[in-house]
Amino acid sequence: MTRNVSLRRTLLIGILAPVALFIVINSVGLYRQSLAAATTAYDRTLLASAKTIGEQLDVEGFDAMAVLRAKVPYSALEAFEADNQSKLYYRVSAIDGEMVSGFAELPFWRGRIPDKSAYAALVDFYDAEFRDKPVRVAVLLQPVASERGRGMAVVQVAETLELRETLARKILVDTLWRQLLLLGVIAAVVVWVVQRATRPVRALGAAIEARAADDLSPIDAPHAPRELRPLVDATTRVMDRLQRLLDHQKRFVRDSAHQLRTPLAVLKVQVQSARRGDVASDQALREIGETVERATVLANQMLSLAKVEQLRQRPESATHAFDAVVRQVALDVSPLIAAKALEFELDTAPVAVHAHQWMLQELARNLLHNAIKHSPRGGALSVRVTSVGDAAVLTVADAGPGISAELRERLFEPFSAGEVSSGSGLGLAICREIVLALGGSLTLDNRVQGGAVVGLDAHARLPQQG
Repeated sequence: MTRNVSLRRTLLIGILAPVALFIVINSVGLYRQSLAAATTAYDRTLLASAKTIGEQLDVEGFDAMAVLRAKVPYSALEAFEADNQSKLYYRVSAIDGEMVSGFAELPFWRGRIPDKSAYAALVDFYDAEFRDKPVRVAVLLQPVASERGRGMAVVQVAETLELRETLARKILVDTLWRQLLLLGVIAAVVVWVVQRATRPVRALGAAIEARAADDLSPIDAPHAPRELRPLVDATTRVMDRLQRLLDHQKRFVRDSAHQLRTPLAVLKVQVQSARRGDVASDQALREIGETVERATVLANQMLSLAKVEQLRQRPESATHAFDAVVRQVALDVSPLIAAKALEFELDTAPVAVHAHQWMLQELARNLLHNAIKHSPRGGALSVRVTSVGDAAVLTVADAGPGISAELRERLFEPFSAGEVSSGSGLGLAICREIVLALGGSLTLDNRVQGGAVVGLDAHARLPQQG
């Protein structure tokens, strides 16, 4: 089942999701940077404590014979204990690990001084456990010199992590609520912007919804955003096609009612006359048959005219050999040609046209029917299919009386037959609608010799498929 996707929801998710992801990544990075800065600051405090202890050391003897002495009261470390939240422990040892002063249970340092240090001292920092509590330890290698000797002391200062953990939590909370506040502000702004940006869409939808059911006029949206113009233009084109289709259907219904009324009325009169015995039965049947034939031709041509409009709305994707179609139509109407003993000539060159095959057949059939009908008995009739530039040209030349200037102006209009009694006047109208639907043209030209009209040439030009 297809689910309708909300444009507003898509925009909100598309904008807020990357922003939220960026804020999360930025918060993690900011928290780590802040924690690293806080760790550095507290490590400097530990280093200061170690230096304070180192300054209170004394030595007797030189190098391997040096004996260290320390007088460091624990109160000397109280200045470095912040808010009584953390505890400091220290140990002073000789370079070989011999205990000098401090907490003997604090394990002696067995590490090494880093090659590169951010401090101007021989110092190392590491994490450990002391008295079942995690601690941070600073180790300072302190040279000790006096008038009586010279040696090297190892000063270790350990600090419990309560204050660091408290600061880390505070940094995390401060970072999170600020970032959440920022996310909330961005979300509010995005919602407002999206709401404002989609307002024209809702207004356009409401305007179309408020239209009458038969209102297919162009959409008037001069203030629509540029992004909506393709949708507005496409909708207008669709409505224009629908309007043309509805107009054609209305015209078809109106013309059908008008044109079929006359033969049906005549047929009714002829049947009534035959029943009363006003005319002989053979003559009555012949007249009824002629009326039915004319009505049948009229109905078929009206259906053909309606089908042209229907196919116009569904562009064909196939390519057909126009010359083969014309030859087949000529074969179909050959009995009519033979009935008039016409001198028929057919000359076709291979050309291809992108169109519905029915359209090509109907175009050739109507032009041939029209030419046969107006050709005198025994006259000449020629059909040629040629390629002229990028056009496929069908030429039907008869030996009829041609057309007058007055008739030429209205000949392509429906129900404008040259002789009212000889046809419905729809054949050429169908031909014109077909060539217009295919992007071509149709012309009728009198053929003149010695100042007299000796026939009519019909030229149907269609775009040729390369």
